[in-house]
Amino acid sequence: MEIRSTTDEDLDVFVDTLHAAFGRFPETPGEGAGVWWSALEMDRNLLALTPDGRPVGTAGAYSFELTLPGEVLVPAPGVTAVGVIPTHRRQGVLSAMMRHQLTELRARGEILSVLLASEALIYRRFGYGPATCTRRLTVPRHKAAFALPRARPTSGAAADAPATGSVELLRRAECGEILEEVYDRYRRAQPGALSRPHRWWASGAGQPPISAAPRYVAVHRDADGVPDGYASYSLDEAGTLTVDETIATSDDATTALARFVLGHDLVTQVVFKHVPPDHPLRWQLADFSAAQLGGDTDWLWVRLLDIPRALTARGWFLDGELVLDVDDPFLGEHGRYLLTVRDGKADCVPTDREPDLSLDVSDLGSVYLGGTAPSTLVRAGHIRAHRPGAAALADALFRAERAPHCLHWF
Repeated sequence: MEIRSTTDEDLDVFVDTLHAAFGRFPETPGEGAGVWWSALEMDRNLLALTPDGRPVGTAGAYSFELTLPGEVLVPAPGVTAVGVIPTHRRQGVLSAMMRHQLTELRARGEILSVLLASEALIYRRFGYGPATCTRRLTVPRHKAAFALPRARPTSGAAADAPATGSVELLRRAECGEILEEVYDRYRRAQPGALSRPHRWWASGAGQPPISAAPRYVAVHRDADGVPDGYASYSLDEAGTLTVDETIATSDDATTALARFVLGHDLVTQVVFKHVPPDHPLRWQLADFSAAQLGGDTDWLWVRLLDIPRALTARGWFLDGELVLDVDDPFLGEHGRYLLTVRDGKADCVPTDREPDLSLDVSDLGSVYLGGTAPSTLVRAGHIRAHRPGAAALADALFRAERAPHCLHWF
C-alpha cells in the first residue's frame, strides 16, 4: 500500500473516494450554499492506494489557529475527511494513514492537532482526547420570560434606549463581512475556538452561517454602533426558531441576542443548537427549568504532538509544579516531564523524578484546554495519581479562565 500527498488534480478522486467510504454520493449545493470540499487544502491531504493504484482511503487537514487558555493563538491542523472504503477496512489502512499524517504534522513543526470525531471509539487509540463539549438548549416560547428586566440608564438623554446597544435584523447575504469580523474577534478570546479562514466564508464551505444559505441574522451593536455579536437563525412552518449559532464578544451582546430570538413573534419554541456548558440563559429565565438541555456531545478533540512545547504555549493561572508520566502507545513513545509554572508561564523539561500523575497522551489532550478536570479522569480510572493532592493541584493548574468551547464545524 502507498500513502501519498495529493495535488489539485486529485480533488475529484479524493472526494469520490471519501464519499464511497461513507456510502454516500456528492451532494449538489442548495441555493446560496457552497460545497464543503471547496475549502480542502490539497497539499495537506493524503490518499491511500493499493499496489495497482486504486484509491482506498483518504485523510486531510485544514490550517487553523486554536485559541489556548490565556488568549494564546497557535497553529492547529484540523484533521478531516478520514475514511476507508468498505472493502479495505480492518486491514490497517486507517492506522497507516493516521501514523503517516502525525509524522508529517510533526515534520511541519506542529505542536498539536485537532479533529471532530464521527465515532469516539476510533480516535482515542490514535492519541486524541475529547477536549470541549457542546449542547443544545430548547426554550418554549410561553416560558421565555426573563427573571430581570432589561437594564436601562436611570437618567439623561439615553434613558429611553437600552443600555446594552441595539439589534439590527439583516439577511445572510447582506452581512458576510460583519459575521467574519465579529467571529474573528470572538474566537481570539475564547479558549477552544478555531479560526475560520477567509476562504471558508468566501466559498460558503461549511454550515450556516458560513454557508450563504438563506438565514436571518440578528446583529448586535454596542453603544458606539460597533457590531459585537450576532445570531443566525431560521423559522420553520411548525413555529420552531432554530439558532445556528450565537457569537458575542460581551455578556451584554449575548443577553440582548437571546432576548431578541426569544421575543420573536409566531414562534412556539426556540432551539439554540450550539451553546457551551456554562451558558447563562437558564439562570436568566424566570423559570429555571424552561430551558431544556439536550444534544450534549463531545466536539473538539485534541492530540499533543510535542508535549513540552504544547504545555509551555498555553497560559496558566496558578504557580506550581507537577511531574507527568505520559504514555503514547500509538506512536510507541513514553516520556516523563517536569511542568513548572511561575507567573503565568510554564517550563516543561524531561525528568527522572517520581511522577505525580501517570496518563495517556489522549487524556493529556482532554485536560489541555481546561475543559476536563484531571481529577475527573482519576476517578474514571484513566489517570493514576501517585500522591495525595496531586489531582487537586492538577485541577487548579490546568483550569482555564473560562470554559473552552468550539463552534466551528469542519
